[in-house]
Amino acid sequence: MITKLLVANRGEIAARVFRTAHALGIGTVAVYSDADAELPFVAAADEAVRLPGVTPAETYLRTDAVLAAARATGADAVHPGYGFLSENASFARACAAAGLLFVGPSAEAIAAMGDKIAAKELMRRAGVPVLPGAVLSDPSGVPASELASGTELAEVGFPLLVKAAFGGGGRGMRVVRGAAELAGAVDAARREAAAAFGDGTVFLERYLPDPRHIEVQILGDGRGGVVALFERECSIQRRYQKILEEAPSPAVDDGLRAALGDAAVAAGKAIGYAGAGTVEFVLAASGEFYFLEVNTRLQVEHPVTELVTGLDLVELQLRVAGGEPLPAELLGARLGGHAIEARLYAEDVPAGYLPATGTLHAFEVPPVDGVRVDAGVATGSVVGPHYDPMLAKVIAHGRTRADAARRLARALAGARIHGVTTNRDLLVGILREPDFLAGHTDTGYLARHPALVSGEWSQGTTRHSRGRHAVAAALAGQAANRAAAPVLRSLPSGWRSVVGPARRVRYADGPRTVEVAYRFGRYGLRVSVDGEPLGESVRLLAASPNGVTLEIDGVRRAYAVHRVDAAHRVDAAHRVGAAAEVYVDGPDGASRLREMSWFTDPADSVAPGSLLAPMPGSVLRVLAEPGTEVAAGQPLIVLEAMKMEHTVAAPAAGTLTEVPVQAGSQVNTGQVLAVLTTPDQ
Repeated sequence: MITKLLVANRGEIAARVFRTAHALGIGTVAVYSDADAELPFVAAADEAVRLPGVTPAETYLRTDAVLAAARATGADAVHPGYGFLSENASFARACAAAGLLFVGPSAEAIAAMGDKIAAKELMRRAGVPVLPGAVLSDPSGVPASELASGTELAEVGFPLLVKAAFGGGGRGMRVVRGAAELAGAVDAARREAAAAFGDGTVFLERYLPDPRHIEVQILGDGRGGVVALFERECSIQRRYQKILEEAPSPAVDDGLRAALGDAAVAAGKAIGYAGAGTVEFVLAASGEFYFLEVNTRLQVEHPVTELVTGLDLVELQLRVAGGEPLPAELLGARLGGHAIEARLYAEDVPAGYLPATGTLHAFEVPPVDGVRVDAGVATGSVVGPHYDPMLAKVIAHGRTRADAARRLARALAGARIHGVTTNRDLLVGILREPDFLAGHTDTGYLARHPALVSGEWSQGTTRHSRGRHAVAAALAGQAANRAAAPVLRSLPSGWRSVVGPARRVRYADGPRTVEVAYRFGRYGLRVSVDGEPLGESVRLLAASPNGVTLEIDGVRRAYAVHRVDAAHRVDAAHRVGAAAEVYVDGPDGASRLREMSWFTDPADSVAPGSLLAPMPGSVLRVLAEPGTEVAAGQPLIVLEAMKMEHTVAAPAAGTLTEVPVQAGSQVNTGQVLAVLTTPDQ
């Protein structure tokens, strides 16, 4: 029996494993990097050990440090979570050599599935359908023209995928639509795979346009027994990474479910699988499905399976690892209702899903029946650039798919998330979009719904609500001033013995400016937004620094207001920002406003033609030197943030006059990367 469990991971998955371990009476150990020292998962464990590392990103990849932490705390088992060392056969062997129980499949099974090239061949021999592919003759430096034979390329065809042979999560993956793109895609995929997984091996595979991404949860006992626990659909993705998952799939009927389950069981038996794993497939519009890979670990989206089956997959992992047989309830598992999971990411969706950083001044998801929150952060947590940008998973269960979607949308829309830009609006938009509700989902869903990505879908419906939010912010600010007054604090907010001129407050609401003018007179409150009356009848029912209740034309709404002072000051690039940020949450949505008591456009503070960093990160490569003539669209600088590469290209043809950064430089959002002089300047 396991007595003390070390989780060699971080964030929400570490906290998730600790919950089940504690319920089973098992002691727990957290390991953490310096960047994660204050995150909730560290405090959730019984004991915690700091891991040394040259950089935060590599800390959780140090096998020697993890094993030393296990020895220091007397742990007798290690749970790897997902990512990092979870699918590293060498790590599993090192745990066994150190006398530690590894909560997962055997090192041999991990190795067999960790190499996707060998895995495809093994699955083909086991009778599992696979996509045509091509193995590169030498994964480390062969010119593109020699990557594969003409016959192999012809069999794969274009478009094709370049894929990392080790790892997953969309890293080391590129779509190639023609031969001219192949060399660059292979080089970029190799670099990204090497950075994320320590191995730059890639291969080619036929690309199915816009398939459904279907996966089957399996559980094995390591002695030939394997059970399939139904499918999950994970088709809605950005950058080949999932953002919304559900179980069961709206596209899978009983016959297809049985066929998928049989193929998944065959895959598990082919490698003698032990513990929880996932067999991933792509489902073509024709109804044919093909093997993608086996994830030899717990998946991020495992909660949807737990909610529709009533099983605790982490508990089953621990019991199987401890030598127990597969329990009888697995054989009789049934689907109950529908579950949908949303991944809440710190990212700027309209800007191209750029990762976002900052301090979470508030992180609260309201309690909703049937909704579960697996979070890796809390109010006060700092979100840095070192790791995957997922903040939390919010999962809803309902009797029907529509029930689950409504519950999840309400929980996300009502969440208070202050300080960091997130994909919350995108998730809510998807969950309320007719095609999604009708089950018309595949990997091309977001490409077909650009208004969801740009935020245009909400602009018309929120224009009036944003005005109300600005008014609530202004009136809460007035109440704060009243509460801080040295005399007569008990007087109502805004009270004057003599009617004076309207007070004016300006806010930046994204790219636009909003001006609120309000005045308390003999006949009540008069309010306008950008010169237009807020309504024919406006009553202020309550006001405090933290909240405002307004009645506008007979409709009462209560708003929570959270002001964060000095959120922006003059930075190193001499840009000037707002004196405060004000977050307003109400029944008609949420707003992040910047109070413009002092503000200038950053474009006025930098040299013309400056190319600014779109996110915080590190400079991987500088591709052009000062004095170089560059073409429009030519890549100039490659940044890395959260293990993904982002290329900054020339917006127009011109001369590169300055490059104030170099490889290895750490940059912040808005920092000047290069200055380009164009003919019209």
